[in-house]
Order: sequence, then structure tokens, then C-alpha cells
Amino acid sequence: MKNVVAVVLGGGQGTRLRPLTTYRSKPAVPLAGKYRLIDIPLSNCINSHLRRIYVLTQFMSVSLHRHIRGTYRFDNFSGGYVETLAAQQTLQEGTDWYQGTADAVRKNLRYLTQPGIDYIVILSGDQLYRMDFQQMLRTHRDAGADITIAAKPVHAADASSLGVMRADDTGRITGFIEKPQTDEQLDQVRIDPAWIDSRGIVSAGRDCLASMGIYLFNRQVLLDALQKTDHQDFGKEVFPQSIHGRKVQLHMFDGYWEDIGTIGSFYNANLQMTKPNPPFEMATDQSPIYSRPRFLPPSRLDGATIRSSLVADGCVIEPGTLIENSVVGLRCRIGRNVTIRNSVIMGADFYEDPAAQKATNSSHTPRVGIGDGTTIDGAIIDKNCRIGAQAEIVNHDHIQDCQDRGFFEIHDGIVVVGKNATVPADWRG
Repeated sequence: MKNVVAVVLGGGQGTRLRPLTTYRSKPAVPLAGKYRLIDIPLSNCINSHLRRIYVLTQFMSVSLHRHIRGTYRFDNFSGGYVETLAAQQTLQEGTDWYQGTADAVRKNLRYLTQPGIDYIVILSGDQLYRMDFQQMLRTHRDAGADITIAAKPVHAADASSLGVMRADDTGRITGFIEKPQTDEQLDQVRIDPAWIDSRGIVSAGRDCLASMGIYLFNRQVLLDALQKTDHQDFGKEVFPQSIHGRKVQLHMFDGYWEDIGTIGSFYNANLQMTKPNPPFEMATDQSPIYSRPRFLPPSRLDGATIRSSLVADGCVIEPGTLIENSVVGLRCRIGRNVTIRNSVIMGADFYEDPAAQKATNSSHTPRVGIGDGTTIDGAIIDKNCRIGAQAEIVNHDHIQDCQDRGFFEIHDGIVVVGKNATVPADWRG
């Protein structure tokens, strides 16, 4: 893999993940209590022995840069690196922002086409999956392909929000439709489930091949695709056009894969990991997920009841508290007799000194954490929130979406309390 370089796209403004992306980029959003979304593609690269990695960033990227700088360091002899390439003004590319995924790569080609690089892998920074890119490179080489794209079998009912492909018997892609909305469009790209079965994957009635947005390019092919056109997006422009003039090969994948693009998908992905047999397993020695070493103390649980939940490092959970089917993040302080169900609590970036808090804040301002007697159900609580005693954060009215409610919003039926918010004592949602 020494002649392969990876490019991780840092994402756009992440509007569908707001308010979680109000103060951070999508790849910097916390995941599973102690990770960030960016840790997934970077860990996949490292586990695939792909050690030359660039992360292209633009929006709200300070915390993302800090996390990468403090986490991914290679020794002087491996030749490995994870470099962040922020949008910048140059004499060649002009002064405008990245206009899309392809435009972002185009503006950084001089870094990606250094001597010794034959292949370039394009990855997203906001997906949850585990993949060995060495296998994808093997598929690419064996087929003599110009471009290889990873694809996952899905049911037709799930295809309307995805790019769907059709392939011939050799695995060469011959058709593509972005987000098909009608039966007529789907019929153009449907695959016989027996074709999927013949490739060692149980189709289980799935008859569509969805693009995962993971691309492997020959170096010169990528140069031609970006320097000879003004295409701005890989999925919508570069890839569909390449099908007709290049050999574009399919790489089949049937493991867990989730695009963390909405509040609902983020919430569900987190809670799925609390199950006894989660679809995506963090606890493995074979392909671990790496993250920043924080040197926090063990969590202290004193008389609490915890079921089907993840609890990160450095937490203090007081007597009488019940936590079910939830994720509790770093440095989270939870008071007495608190009830938390079906929720993601992101924790805190710091430990608050009680004496300093009392001296600098009003006595009515709760400390960072969750106060005594509070009930939280079906919610996401972002970092550094102050939730007063006896508060209740529950969507009793089953509202699906509402914004600008002060310290909280509701998306996909999930109450989201924004970062650094204060919820008064005895508040009812």
C-alpha cells in the first residue's frame, strides 16, 4: 500500500446534522461516547496498512484539526502521516471555497500526485463501517480497472436516497442513477438477486447495488477526470461520466455501513452499538477503531443501575440513577435518581471545579452535567451542557421536527440539546 494515498473528505456545512454541527464539522461529531466520526475512515486506512492520508477540511474545522493532530502520529521511519489540508487561497486555484467533493480534490492535486503514488482512494469523513482497502485494491488490479467503487446490496425500497449502479457479469459498471424515485428508473439498474448470490453474498431479496461513495482511482485517470473537466462532485458528475469512457469496476461489500448524514441516522447508529450483539462492533482486536488518548480516570458508578448502555471514561454516576439503552460520553457527571433512556449523552470537554463554578456563576446556574432527579428519554445531549435538577427532557407530544426552541431543537422526533446549553431546574419539555 506504499504507492496508495488516501483522501478523506471533511464534509460540507452538515446542515442536516445541526445543531450538532453548529460548532464543529461533521467528521468531528462525537461517536459512541469516546470517538469522533473521523476516527472511522482513518482507522480503516491504518488497519489496511494505508499510512499516507490527507483530510480535506473547510467548515468549522478547528476541533477536527486538534483531534487529528493529537491522535494520529507516526514514527519517523514508517513514512506515514495524516495531514489536514484546509481550504486556502492559491495563485493557481483562485480564492473561492471548495464547490464540491471533486473540486476539493482538484484544488489539492499537487499534494496527491507526488512521485511514487499510483493509486488514490477517496473516502467520506462521516460514514460508519469497517473495510479492508487492500481487498479493494486487489479487485481493482485484478480487473485492470481505471476506477473501482465500493457497492453494497440493498433492497429497492431503500434505494431512493442512494446512488444505484448496474454491472455486467464481469463486475464492470454499465449504468448508474442517482437517487431513483420511480419504478421506471429503478428498473434500469435492478440486479438479479441470483447475480449477487453468485458472488458469495447472500442477496436475501436485495436487488440493487448502492454506491458507498468510496472510490479508488488510478492516478492518471483522476488527473484527467479533474483537470480536463470542471466537474464539482464525484457522485453526481465524475463517476457517472466515467462509466462511458473508462473501465469502472465494482467492489462488493456486505458488512455494516451507515452514512451518518442526519440526526436520525446518528442517533440510531449510536444506540445500535449498545446492544449485546451490535451490528457494528467497537470491541475487536482485529481491526480496532483508534482515537485520541485522553488519560482519564475510570468511571465511578455508585449504586446506579445500567442496562444495555455504553459508558465512557472519566464519568461519575451517583446512587439511584437508571440508565437504559443509552450512550454516556466522556467526563459525564450524573446526579442522584436520574433516569436516562434511549439517549446519547456526549459528556464534557473538561472537569468543572465546584469552588470556581460557585464563585463565578449564579447560584441558580446548574453545574456541567445532569442534576438530581432529571429524566431524559429519546434525546441527544451535546457536550458541556448544564441540566438542572428535576428537569424533564422528553418529546411527549411526538413532534417530528422543530427548530429554534432556545437551547434545543427536535429532528426526526429526537430532542437535541445544543452544545454548552443550560436547561433550568424543573424545566419540562
